[in-house]
Amino acid sequence: MENFSTSAALITTLLMNYFNGIYNGDTALLEKTFHPKALIVGDIKGLPYFKTVDQYLEGVKNRKSPNELGEKFKMEIISLEIINHTAVAKVKVPIFEYNYYDQLSLAVVDGKWVIVNKLLTHVNK
Repeated sequence: MENFSTSAALITTLLMNYFNGIYNGDTALLEKTFHPKALIVGDIKGLPYFKTVDQYLEGVKNRKSPNELGEKFKMEIISLEIINHTAVAKVKVPIFEYNYYDQLSLAVVDGKWVIVNKLLTHVNK
């Protein structure tokens, strides 16, 4: 079993790939951060949001990226809790006109950390 520092470093790398995938619209990189059966669930401006990871990636693929639109990179890790081979990361993802907060459930699957669930909400600034 990896120690906390090793797990934290691996998860931080994963989260940076997640951020960069979103920011650059890099669906290949973004796909590597998720388990294929991951769900993306939450609310956006009070409306329910529920997608499979494939549906989510298709949406990212079919829009201009924050980078293409000239947005400044402002994504950040707020907190990270690790217990054995599971973890929860709270991250801030301000893109477009949204101020997203994601709670990402992570697990070690086939020897690597992946996002198994993304819970998101938009918070008014």
